[in-house]
Amino acid sequence: MRSQGCAGEIMRINKYLAECGLCSRRKADEFVKAGRVSVNKRVVREVGSEIDVDNDVVYVDGKKVVRATHFDYIMFNKPKGCVTTVDDARDNKSGRKSAEEPEDKKPVEAAEGEKKRPRKTVMDYLGDYKSKRLFPVGRLDYDSEGLLLLTNDGDMTYKLTHPSSEISKTYIVRIEGGIEESDLAILRKGVTVDGVKYGRCKVKVTGVEDGETRLEVVIFEGKNREIRRMFEAVEKNVVFLKRVAIGELRLGGLSRGGYRELNEGEIAYLNKLCGLD
Repeated sequence: MRSQGCAGEIMRINKYLAECGLCSRRKADEFVKAGRVSVNKRVVREVGSEIDVDNDVVYVDGKKVVRATHFDYIMFNKPKGCVTTVDDARDNKSGRKSAEEPEDKKPVEAAEGEKKRPRKTVMDYLGDYKSKRLFPVGRLDYDSEGLLLLTNDGDMTYKLTHPSSEISKTYIVRIEGGIEESDLAILRKGVTVDGVKYGRCKVKVTGVEDGETRLEVVIFEGKNREIRRMFEAVEKNVVFLKRVAIGELRLGGLSRGGYRELNEGEIAYLNKLCGLD
């Protein structure tokens, strides 16, 4: 979509929304498909639409959005039992059962006159940053914990989460019982579950205790519930899952539910990792 004035910088609308610190590029595409985005007061529904950055005015849900002038980068140690989203009312794609869903996943009707209880989101832990327009970089499902990045840098989010980037994510995993070397070999080559292909991974046993096996798993895609589904393919049940590193950026001693700003060296590392330096 072009304005009538002199042409300026032309950009895909999903990239522009990411640079506004509103969301990731993939989420921006969802906004466009849902009719939540308008350019010069006209709704845009085509993913891949372009705008003139210098002349067009972009709105999301009727509110004007502008490019961010400063990026924030937060490391958060997500605890089990919170949803990886900024708004649970709008987003139910965090890869976990609802807190009010039974095991067969049939929804439970609220009692008459009773409102559905809101679930705690990652933003509920972020104190002063709760009012800022940050969004999670990828997801950790409801029952998982560990390293989660939040930022308003849409380009970095896109690079860190896109499968083609093949950026490693390292997890500590505990499963019920033992596991044979033949099963580990299957996992390393990649498995298919319910028609979904999960790519190669690195996996090794790091200990056995109290009837459980502890492993270190490194994946390079980050699909929805990827590790849990991988172990299902070899009939193993995951009882604990914690992400401890993205690339060489490690969670370290950050307490569960705690957060901190990334330092300049860490930001520079992520920019280099994403090819943004």
